[in-house]
Amino acid sequence: MTTDQSATGGAQSTPQDSSTAAEPSPPGASTDLPPAATNAGADAGTRATGPDTTAADSKEATTADGRAGSTSDRGTEVEPAGTAGSPATATGTDAGSGDTGNDKTAGDDKSTGKDAASKDASDKDAADKGDDKDGGDSDKDKAGEGATGDGKPDPWAAFGPAPVPVPTWYGRLGRRLGRFAIHEWTLAALGSLALAVLMTWPTLRYPRHTLPQDYWDPSLQAWQMAWSGHILKTDPAQLWHANTFFPERWSFAFSDTLLGYAPAGMIGTGPEHALLRYNIIFVLAHALATFGAYVLARQLGASRIGSAVAGISYTYAPWLLAQAGHLHVISNGGIPLALAMLARGHGWSLRHGYRPERRNPGWVYAGWLVAAWQLSLGFGIGLPFAYVLAGTVVVAAVIWYAKRIFWRVKRPFGQRLLTADLIGGLIFAGVGILLAIPYFTVTQLHPHAERSIADIAVFSPPATGFVTAPGESRVWGELHEGARAILPWHPEMTLLPGFVLYALAAGGLFFSIWTARQRLLLFLGVLVTMVLAMGTEFFGGTFTFVPLFEHLPGWNGIRTPGRLMLWTTLLLGLLAAGAVSAFAERVREISAERIPSWPSPWLRLATLVPLVLVLAEGTNTTPQPVVPPQPAAMREVDGPMLVLPSGQSHDQPVMLWSTSRFQQVVNGGSGFVPRQLDDVRRVTMAFPDQTSVDYLRTLGVQNVLILRDLVVGTPWEISIDAPVDGLGITREEIGSVVVFRL
Repeated sequence: MTTDQSATGGAQSTPQDSSTAAEPSPPGASTDLPPAATNAGADAGTRATGPDTTAADSKEATTADGRAGSTSDRGTEVEPAGTAGSPATATGTDAGSGDTGNDKTAGDDKSTGKDAASKDASDKDAADKGDDKDGGDSDKDKAGEGATGDGKPDPWAAFGPAPVPVPTWYGRLGRRLGRFAIHEWTLAALGSLALAVLMTWPTLRYPRHTLPQDYWDPSLQAWQMAWSGHILKTDPAQLWHANTFFPERWSFAFSDTLLGYAPAGMIGTGPEHALLRYNIIFVLAHALATFGAYVLARQLGASRIGSAVAGISYTYAPWLLAQAGHLHVISNGGIPLALAMLARGHGWSLRHGYRPERRNPGWVYAGWLVAAWQLSLGFGIGLPFAYVLAGTVVVAAVIWYAKRIFWRVKRPFGQRLLTADLIGGLIFAGVGILLAIPYFTVTQLHPHAERSIADIAVFSPPATGFVTAPGESRVWGELHEGARAILPWHPEMTLLPGFVLYALAAGGLFFSIWTARQRLLLFLGVLVTMVLAMGTEFFGGTFTFVPLFEHLPGWNGIRTPGRLMLWTTLLLGLLAAGAVSAFAERVREISAERIPSWPSPWLRLATLVPLVLVLAEGTNTTPQPVVPPQPAAMREVDGPMLVLPSGQSHDQPVMLWSTSRFQQVVNGGSGFVPRQLDDVRRVTMAFPDQTSVDYLRTLGVQNVLILRDLVVGTPWEISIDAPVDGLGITREEIGSVVVFRL
């Protein structure tokens, strides 16, 4: 509305008023002045209005004759009229701030308070009556409801912001759980677990009665988990002095201990629970390996489908099928998981380099703890991992300081990150030293237990092993039967990681998301690890495996160099992940050029082909033999005892049977045979006779159990029923077991 100024300072309407009077008020303005504003004009004096003066805290109120008056959120002081040219209102802090249009503000309006008050009084008489009754409270209620002074709803209130709902605690919890359930890491973990159950089936079909591959080494490892859990609950000081190999000390350190699984060993007792525990851990180990390699590839910059290829190829490589009976080899998922956590904590990826803004000391602590846990499962896999970590730290430190000194590149690292590395590294080193002490003690007590280069040569695979699959491979097992026949010890020499993986990794050398230098470094890593896995077969190992064997502490404890193929498989998987990720990105580019931008079903299926092929090549025919049931005598007879027949393959089930009571037994199976156990086996070939009885008594043996079902073809087939008169011993039968009490 436009106005003309009179000589006295009053505002007179021009003919334009008739055309603009019907126009709607600007947003936030009320078409009728609320009763509180009417009373303010009628006072013709000074009055300060509060924040509830106008309806819905409006910034501008329009009077009945079309004149505009401005209000403020913090109050407006109305000056008495009568002075020409004086402003009608003196605004407070935010006066007139609500007017953003071309209309005149209250400061430009020259109308007097008396004229406004007289017109407002006549037009708002009914509102005044209601205001007198309510004492002004109704105005505040209406203002809060977004209504005008006459009770009509404010048409502009619909344009205001909606009130923000306040979520309840259970609503917030539900949303968090929902976000967690659909997070990539959650889905990856669940997918890895489901795939592990499927790929290892029928491991969980009869988990209380069967073991994968065979029941020799798996029985030993089932006993190891049971013993560590039992002794940590009852007498932790005797952890390394197990109930087997009596009367030897430090017998728990005769082989890799799987000590990291001790918490699981605290649940349940007896052979059936030990078998159930082993089979569950066996499946979970596959799931962890898949998940660990997946998150490592993702952290380094690969796509989801490329990372899935890396995870599956790392876990279900054909060569690992021959290691199904060695849980300490299958339990390798902590290696890629720890590397992924450490890389994430340092803000580093292969594709994007070092990003200081992504540093997180919490992930660094977690990475070192996972690395220490992996080391506690055994030095056969853990020792090379420890040296890889140490080498990585040294190389990273050298590169870091070289860039600062020679290239003047200064990038932040942070005291918190350095502290996390120091504390985490000390924890890792401390765990390694504490675990190594018993093994060094064993080598001092049993010098013949140390490996020699001749021992390494027995298990060193030739180059043909890299293209030969084990018999458990569903795809290549029968086809490679002839190739396995010419290998000296094929269980440790069939090292095929997969022909599909070879092809994908070769493609990754030329077409990949990794840079050319990164591809070259990964390829060199593949070659170096393959050469080391050959042991003494690569030119006698003179410049490869032998120097490590002679100079690196603990390296002489690695009996089977072929297991270093684990690192070859991981590096090949990263090369393959680069190729598959580049292919997936190319598919997205092609789909973006389409109209509409959506990939065809064939393109989407094409990205899954590498994953399906790698998965198919990892299928197996691993046997699930039934474990011999525990004889009743093992639950009733006290120790120390000797169970006959005794031998490496016979003693490992005996160790499993002892998990009901953990009585001391002379029997035991490990990576080497103690001299005393060898003497016991030799002397007792004629048991029961006076010589063997006296010898066993000197060792402290109280009972001898002979398993009648296993004596066929052995010297005990006849002597088991021989008379014992004059030997000072008694004989009784408990089921199929003959018990001689010394």
